[in-house]
Amino acid sequence: MDTFLSVVEGDRPKVEVIKGDCLDVLPDLPPESVHLVVTDPPYFLDGLDTSWKKGRPEAAKGTGAVGGLPIGMKFDPKQGRELQRFMNRAAHLMIPVLCPGAFAVFFSQPRLVPRMAVGLEDAGFEIRDLFAWHFTRRAQFKAFSMDHFVERRKIPQEDKEAIKRSLNGRKTPQLRPQFEAIILAQKPKQGTHVDNWIKYETGLIDATAKLDDKVPSTVMTVEKPHRDRYNGHLTVKPVRLLDHLIRLFSLPGQVVLDPFLGSGSTAIAAHQAGRSCIGIEINPDYVQISERRIKEKCQ
Repeated sequence: MDTFLSVVEGDRPKVEVIKGDCLDVLPDLPPESVHLVVTDPPYFLDGLDTSWKKGRPEAAKGTGAVGGLPIGMKFDPKQGRELQRFMNRAAHLMIPVLCPGAFAVFFSQPRLVPRMAVGLEDAGFEIRDLFAWHFTRRAQFKAFSMDHFVERRKIPQEDKEAIKRSLNGRKTPQLRPQFEAIILAQKPKQGTHVDNWIKYETGLIDATAKLDDKVPSTVMTVEKPHRDRYNGHLTVKPVRLLDHLIRLFSLPGQVVLDPFLGSGSTAIAAHQAGRSCIGIEINPDYVQISERRIKEKCQ
């Protein structure tokens, strides 16, 4: 486990990035030292192996993914069950480091929300709400044609053409995505809302934290970001959206944790919102990318 510190100057917020597996790192964090979790857990979109380890791009090679798409683009019910087990393990380790009443925000593919939520809830989190990150910028249309599979059938060509006509261009059941789900979980508070706030300053939202000058709502419209040329991460989240979530659910000077830091967007958003951030990332390439982005955007 390696650590680098970035953006530590006087009273400015501290950003700490730890290279390692969050399942190994989380037990070493001080109890009740974190005020908010904001994270995008891995779910077979970025070279994950069968042990649900992130950051192994070789795991996606030779899998027969259609059109060179990552293995995560292929539907497999086992993904949901594995995600539930993994999130349950990770959540068990997150809860002790969170202050009572602290919120935890988890991005999720819509179809994986039930599994992720159950994994979190069974670990001790309370599921408080579900948000939609809405975007209009053109996203990859993941549905694909059946023509290739028809052509592989060992039947006469005229029969293949008949099947294609009957299919009439139908594709797999995947519409063009225009939103991503966000699960709001919470560590159980101690006593009443006021009791918990007096002791920990967690558990209540800042209803003045507006997005586009609108009262906070469960639908958050922010366009997908344009990635830096050197940033190869597949699922970069917009700093503007993360900044909004951080301001909603934490106070300036508090500590934000991202156990799956990726390319560092949470750390950048936390720093610009006046919060410190601890980020954990297993992929050494992403650690380098996050370090570069943090240094460029947080000076």
